[in-house]
Amino acid sequence: MRDITEPDDLNRRLETISDEALRNLILDVVAKRVRNASPADGLMFLFQLDADLYPLQGELSVSYDGGTHTKHRHTKYHDFFINRINQGERVLDIGCGIGFLAFDIAEKSGAFVTGVDLEVKNIDIANSRFKHPRVKYLLADILTTKFDESFDVAVLSNVLEHLPERPEFLRAMVNAIKPSRILLRVPVFERDWRVPLKEELGIDYRLDQTHYTEYTLESFSDEIAAAGLKMTHQECRWSEIWAEVTPSNIDV
Repeated sequence: MRDITEPDDLNRRLETISDEALRNLILDVVAKRVRNASPADGLMFLFQLDADLYPLQGELSVSYDGGTHTKHRHTKYHDFFINRINQGERVLDIGCGIGFLAFDIAEKSGAFVTGVDLEVKNIDIANSRFKHPRVKYLLADILTTKFDESFDVAVLSNVLEHLPERPEFLRAMVNAIKPSRILLRVPVFERDWRVPLKEELGIDYRLDQTHYTEYTLESFSDEIAAAGLKMTHQECRWSEIWAEVTPSNIDV
């Protein structure tokens, strides 16, 4: 006799059960599992399950909006960058990803944008989906590439947290491209009470396993100062810090 949990049998059974019944079944199984465990073990199980579901939620959110994550639309973080960039300025979008933000900046602020990324796939998608007459995309490392133009603004949207030596990177970036100001978006550690609890339990609390850090207001301020930069604007929205900084030798 075959095991009823073999894939074909399991798929057939799932097709016959309603969404509500399936949710109730899953909840019942999970509740029994964690209530028979110690509080710490039960929490660790639930937090790991939540972490396993998070990427799937993101994947479906991208499909739901036809190829771009719904966070672009819901959080409106593009507006922070667009509203702080002037018509005709030259912008370097560092770690531009698939190019949606670079496109929006050019389209809505009238700026000229160069988007750079280290991933070939991202640049290919940007060139196919987010072309714009005032945008160009380059596969490039900004610390080693010699650009044939200067830039007024550097944009780092959810980029800094992926780097191991952030103050050193920011200093090197300023020396390399000499922007008059830098616009930053980074994730906040203090977004939810569960985050420090996960850390206390020894569970990975990061939103992304490639994050080297997730910031408190204090740690972000310390890194900006260590990079030789001045904070000229900061706001916290959607569990993120959105900030404008300038090199210390530039008067605002």
